Amino acid sequence: MKSENGREKIWPIAGAVALLFVVLVLRLWQIQILKGEAFGRLSTENRLRIEKLPAPRGIIFDRNGTALVKNSPFYSVSLRPEMAGEADILSIADFLGMEPEEIANRINSHSSPLATIKLKQGLAFREIAAIEARLSDHPGLTIDAELTRHYLYGDVGGHLIGYLGRITPYQAKDPAFKNIPPDSFVGQWGVEKLYDPHLRGTPGTRVIEVDALGRQLRILREEPPLKGDDLYLSMDMRLQEAAEVAFGNRAGALAALRPATGEVLGLVSRPSFDPNLFSRGIGPTDWERLSRGERFPLLNRALQSQYPPGSTFKIMTAIAALETKAITPKDVVNCTGSIKRGRWSFGCWKREGHGRISLHRAIVESCDIYFYKAGEHAGIDSIAEYARQFGLGETSGIPLVKEKPGLIPDTGWKLRALDEGWYLGETYNASIGQGFVLTTPVQLARMMSAVSNGGYLYSPTLLRLDFYPPAAPIASARVSEETLSLIKDALIGVVQEPRGTGHASRSRITEIGGKTGTSQVISLKKRKTLERLGRMEDRFRDHAWFVAFAPSENPEIALSVLVEHGGHGASAAAPIAKKAIEAYMLSLKEHQ
Repeated sequence: MKSENGREKIWPIAGAVALLFVVLVLRLWQIQILKGEAFGRLSTENRLRIEKLPAPRGIIFDRNGTALVKNSPFYSVSLRPEMAGEADILSIADFLGMEPEEIANRINSHSSPLATIKLKQGLAFREIAAIEARLSDHPGLTIDAELTRHYLYGDVGGHLIGYLGRITPYQAKDPAFKNIPPDSFVGQWGVEKLYDPHLRGTPGTRVIEVDALGRQLRILREEPPLKGDDLYLSMDMRLQEAAEVAFGNRAGALAALRPATGEVLGLVSRPSFDPNLFSRGIGPTDWERLSRGERFPLLNRALQSQYPPGSTFKIMTAIAALETKAITPKDVVNCTGSIKRGRWSFGCWKREGHGRISLHRAIVESCDIYFYKAGEHAGIDSIAEYARQFGLGETSGIPLVKEKPGLIPDTGWKLRALDEGWYLGETYNASIGQGFVLTTPVQLARMMSAVSNGGYLYSPTLLRLDFYPPAAPIASARVSEETLSLIKDALIGVVQEPRGTGHASRSRITEIGGKTGTSQVISLKKRKTLERLGRMEDRFRDHAWFVAFAPSENPEIALSVLVEHGGHGASAAAPIAKKAIEAYMLSLKEHQ
C-alpha cells in the first residue's frame, strides 16, 4: 500500500516536471528559432553603438569669395533611449545643473526610438570635461558633437543669408527629410533654407564596440561624412555692410541689382536680426522680441512691404507720355505751384512753382504740376501698361519669402475692385506715385535696372552667375532707345546738376543717375492739423525714396532705397544709396 501511495504522489510531480520541461523547450525554440534573429540583433546592439557623424555644411561666400559663415561645433549630453528606464534622474539632474522634473519631462516626451534623448544642449568646454568625468557612473549617457553655424557678420544680411534650426515635427513628416537624423540642424530661413539640400551634405556612420557600461572599447567600422556644396552668392558683402551701417537705427530697405544679369548685389531689411540667435536654439525672450517686436525685425521689407513710390514713379509717367506721343521733350508747362480741377486743388511740392518747365528740368527738379498734365494727356491705362513692362505690379521671383506684388491701378482694376469709374484726380495722384499705386523696394530696383540697361527685364538671382548657368532677360520693354536716352540723361541731371533734387548725393568715385521720392503716409490736410495741434509724430512722417544707377555709361549697379518715415528722399535715402554704390564700385575695382 505504501508503495502504491508513493507512486501516486510521484506521478503528479513527474507530470509537472515534464510539463515544465516542455514549456522550457518551447520557449527555447521560440527564442532561438522563431525570434532568434531579433534577439541576436538586440544582443549585438547591447555591445555595439552606432553613431551618426555630422556632415560639414557647405560654406556660403559672397561674390568675391568672402566667407559669410563658418561651421562651429555644438555639444549636447544625451541619454540612449534603451537606458531611459534605468536612469538615475536625481543624480543626473544634480551634476548637469538641471531640475529633475525637466529631465523627466524630456525622457517622457521623447518618441523616437532611433534618436538619443537630448538632455542639455550647447555645452561649454568646461561642462564637457565635468560630464566626461561622470559618464562611467551613468550608463547610457553620451556626449554628442554636431555642427552648427556661426554667422560672421551678425545681423548684416540676416534676411538674405538666413539661419539654421532643428528639424520641426512638421518637417520630420516630410519625405524630403526622411534620411536626416532627428534633431539635426537644417536651413530654416533665407539662403540657408532655399539651398539646404545642396549645403547639407551626407552624414557619416561610426560603429563602436562598447562594454556593459557603455564605454567605448574599439571602433569597428567608420564611413566618413561628405561635406555639403559651397555656395557663391551674387551679393557683395562690402556693399551690404556699408548700406546697413548707413541705415543706423532707421527702418527701411535697400535692393541692389546688376543691370546686365539680374544678380542681387545687396538686399537690406532694417531692422534685421542676428542669425546666431537661432543657430544654437533661440530662447523664448529673444523669440518674443523678434516675432512680436514693435518694428517687426523678421519682416523682409525689401520684398514684403508695399509703399507708394512717390516721385520715383514719375519715370514711368514720363515714359508712357513720350511713347504715346502725349508729350514731346520740348513741350512746356507753366508751374505756378498748384492746379485746380473743379473744386479740387492739386499742389506742387514747390509752393511758389517752377515757372515754365519742360521734360528734362521737370525730372531734374521733380515738378508735380508737369507730371499731373503729362499723366492727364497719357491716361492712366497707358501709364499702367508701361509700368508693368518695367516689372511693377508683379512679384520679382526672389524665393526667400512670400513676396508682395504691389499694385498698378488702371480703369479696369478700379471697376473690378471698387465698382467705380476712374476720376481725373486719381490720374493726377497716380502720375506722381500716390493714390492707389503701391510698390516694393525690389520692384523699383528692377525698374531702374531696366531703365539703365536698355529696357531688359531679368528675373533676379541670388547666385553669382560666373559659377552657375547664365540668366537671360525674361522680357523687354517696348520703349524706344530715344525715350530711354532722354530719361537716363534727366536722371543723371537729378544728381549731377546743381538744381537737381539728388544733387547732394553726387559722388567723386562714379557718376550716379537717380530720382528722389517722398510718399505720403497721411493726407496733407491731416498733417497740417496734427502740426497745428503739436501732435505730429514720427510714424506720420513721409517715407523717403531714392532710386539710382551707376556709372552713367554701362551701369554696373541699379538700386532703390526706402527709409520709413524718413521725410525727404534727398536727405534720408539718397546718402544711403551713395554709400552703397561707392562701396560696390570700390569692391568691383579691387576684384577686377
